[in-house]
Amino acid sequence: MTDSDVRIEPLDEPAWSVIGPAIHSHNVDAVGDPGTEMVCFVLRDDTDEVVGGAIGEVHWGWFCLHLLWVREDLRGRGHGHELLTAAEEQARRLGAVHVYLDTFSFQAPDFYLSHGYEVFGELPAFPPGHERFYMRKELADPRDTSRDSVRGADREADREAGA
Repeated sequence: MTDSDVRIEPLDEPAWSVIGPAIHSHNVDAVGDPGTEMVCFVLRDDTDEVVGGAIGEVHWGWFCLHLLWVREDLRGRGHGHELLTAAEEQARRLGAVHVYLDTFSFQAPDFYLSHGYEVFGELPAFPPGHERFYMRKELADPRDTSRDSVRGADREADREAGA
């Protein structure tokens, strides 16, 4: 195929079904299967309505917290803390030793800072008048004294598997 045989064109619907698996395949070839595991917890009220939740995924030893939300009238009662703690604990059980997320200045940066997260990047004026923060936190078991938490977790898994 020559360069004149290819073209760029706009699409109304993203071509995720082609592009997503292609980049995933490239990533697996480069660094191995991420072993992606989903994490999801919901908060329900007495009518069984979902009034909060946390959604993320674990891959390559990292937990990506995509969303954490509590309905406005229920905020300030500890539900966000409970959801975050449950998600982090599940991610740890799934092998995560770190967590990362992003949040806007008008959302919950102080909440995450109060839970031990640190800012490692920010985009000023995104959206205009606000900032977007990228945050991370170590999830390694504080009792794990190994310098390399991932290797320490691998050794633990090997012992449990009898390897």
